Amino acid sequence: MTTTNDAPRPAGDAAGKAAPGGGPVLRLESVRKTYGRGTVVLRDVDLAVPPHTVTTLIGASGSGKSTLLRCANLLEEIDDGAIFLDGAEITDPRADVDAVRRRIGVVFQAYNLFPHMTVLDNITLAPRRVHGVPRAEAEERARELLERLGLGGRAGEYPDRLSGGQQQRVAIVRALAGRPRLLLLDEITAALDPGLVGEVLGVVRELKEEGMTMVIATHEMGFAREVADQVCFLDGGVVVERGTPERVFGDPQQDRTRQFLRRIIEAGRL
Repeated sequence: MTTTNDAPRPAGDAAGKAAPGGGPVLRLESVRKTYGRGTVVLRDVDLAVPPHTVTTLIGASGSGKSTLLRCANLLEEIDDGAIFLDGAEITDPRADVDAVRRRIGVVFQAYNLFPHMTVLDNITLAPRRVHGVPRAEAEERARELLERLGLGGRAGEYPDRLSGGQQQRVAIVRALAGRPRLLLLDEITAALDPGLVGEVLGVVRELKEEGMTMVIATHEMGFAREVADQVCFLDGGVVVERGTPERVFGDPQQDRTRQFLRRIIEAGRL
């Protein structure tokens, strides 16, 4: 991680533009993260996410998938290495963290909707307060997105009036409302009843078709195989194997990958 103490620079401008030569939207170089008394959660992780592609992160619970996403959005500070968004190092101490986060949408498994706000207010809060978008413009975009995701009649509802699947779709709309360059999805179906998983995964499929760049941590192996351009298998904070879905799922090269997939198949999850 860069440690210079020069004046702050507007990394948000760099974060909103494509890297020269069409480089990756997101790049991690030798990222290391520890918790507590030296518990290593991410160990020298390298990752490149090209524009308009989907990268899925698979692995057992505790393998580092969620931590990787949190580090990518600067919700967690890394101990070593560097993270780049469109070629600009966002882990540089001079980077404008708020500007970077405005370019990255994040959806967590717990929805994190404000219970005292309507669906419309949940979606428009950040565009108005953070991005400075006029209320009318923010509400127009929110209604357009709600309509696209099958929630056109729910703008005035409160979260507790919605099903889990509907709340998660609202959370996705909220992340999209800021027109992010990159979307990070962290186990977005984990808290849903099985019958509601399909409607949320359907939204992600549509976003892929529209060219949204996404990194998705998921336990839905069939979905990970279907939607990904790149699959990364994490174990013990290490990216053990990466490649196309066909190669990682169909012809894994590493013993740990084969063992993980064998357990998944035996459990009937693939």
